[in-house]
Amino acid sequence: MNTRRSGSQSLVRLLGHWQEENARTPLWRQLAQALRLLILDGRLALDSRLPGERELAGALNISRTTLASALAQLRDEGYIASRHGSGSRIVLPAQNPRVPTRMSSAQALDLSTAALSAGPEIHQAYSHALHLLPQHLGSSGYDQQGLFALREAIAHRYAERGLPTRAEEVMVVNGAVSALALTLRMMTGPGDRVVVDNPTYPLALAAIQGASCRPVGVALPAQGWDIAGLAAAFAQTSPRLAYLMPDFHNPTGRCMDGNTRQQVADLSARTRTALVVDETMVDLWYDAPPPPPLAAFNADAPIITVGSTGKSFWGGLRLGWIRASSRTIASLTQTRDTLDLGSPLLEQLATCWLLENAQHLLPARRHMLAARRDMCSALMAEYFPAWRYAQPEGGLSFWVELPGMLATLFAARAEGAGIHLGVGTRFGQDGAFDRWLRLPFTQQDNALRDAFKTLQPIWDSLNGQQNNSRTRKII
Repeated sequence: MNTRRSGSQSLVRLLGHWQEENARTPLWRQLAQALRLLILDGRLALDSRLPGERELAGALNISRTTLASALAQLRDEGYIASRHGSGSRIVLPAQNPRVPTRMSSAQALDLSTAALSAGPEIHQAYSHALHLLPQHLGSSGYDQQGLFALREAIAHRYAERGLPTRAEEVMVVNGAVSALALTLRMMTGPGDRVVVDNPTYPLALAAIQGASCRPVGVALPAQGWDIAGLAAAFAQTSPRLAYLMPDFHNPTGRCMDGNTRQQVADLSARTRTALVVDETMVDLWYDAPPPPPLAAFNADAPIITVGSTGKSFWGGLRLGWIRASSRTIASLTQTRDTLDLGSPLLEQLATCWLLENAQHLLPARRHMLAARRDMCSALMAEYFPAWRYAQPEGGLSFWVELPGMLATLFAARAEGAGIHLGVGTRFGQDGAFDRWLRLPFTQQDNALRDAFKTLQPIWDSLNGQQNNSRTRKII
């Protein structure tokens, strides 16, 4: 069991601006809503203990009665369990229709996950894979580096994009997050620093922290990447590696240009700092394809490139890959002995077929997503004109700036209406980005319009209360 204890100041940062001034909702209920959202988002780890009531009430500047009422509400709903002398620990409720869990009803809509359902090509791919499977049944099925035909197909794609690659420089793994976790297992130890963009992909942060490493965030400027900040982080913290997402970055959607890629690759080569480059979104471009892979810009840079089928085709395939030097791949293969014995063969055969037909399959997917992006942009302009965002050139979502630090409150209210939102604080450290939302455009137009109709009065209520509060302070 995880018996770690959340620090009171850390919890205060995670909660962000949870109090709604001059609201009709009691303060204890507002706190219960904010804590419930942290639990549902995974930002409060299961089985971790909350700080003591006296300590936490003092840190939040509220009465112990208010705190006790909020904890009692969460206890009744099944989100915390308490035992005399041991404090309160985080749990998840048993299935209960009264509990407002993430997807508690058929009407609930998840606007926090940037992913698509499977298209008809997935059934075709598996049908083809089943046809080929008998010729592989005579083997053990264990292959830690992956099916040779699939590794050849992946290597061919890299070569087409400007990065010459051999099958020996590719390893097939169980998704991009598994690729990062495996790399961390090989290259890092407890307490090592890993440089990341701030904001960045939350599951990457989870993998880094799960490896007992310390993420070091480098803030992203209004546009592009902060190369000077990246160089300073390398010099000042001596990280074991850095995790970057240059192709339609998650969550901001920005794409690193060729000049910046050259600078980053040169910095990696000069400082001998290993880079893990996540190309999960690389196929989802709408106006023009991204520049060549970052590893193509400096052959001396220690760059490990990670890819996946999750966004390009379907998350249910659970298949990804690592592209690195053959020496690094050999070390990763040895490290993998402690984790698993390889990736499922049927999924590898299906992925082979998908990659062979990618030039025919991906254009239609891009066209559909570009249309949904444009519709989502039009709907935001209609329902939420105060929101600000840049039109993404690729990827699956908008990175939306709100006019105030309302993301946590807004998401807590939306949860009660059956809509789960991706709060900006999930993508940063210590509760940052509470004025941001990541909003995917993967839903169909009607579903998205219905969701916005539901969210509009919730937003107007919160935004109006904040404006009234500001007016009173000015007067």
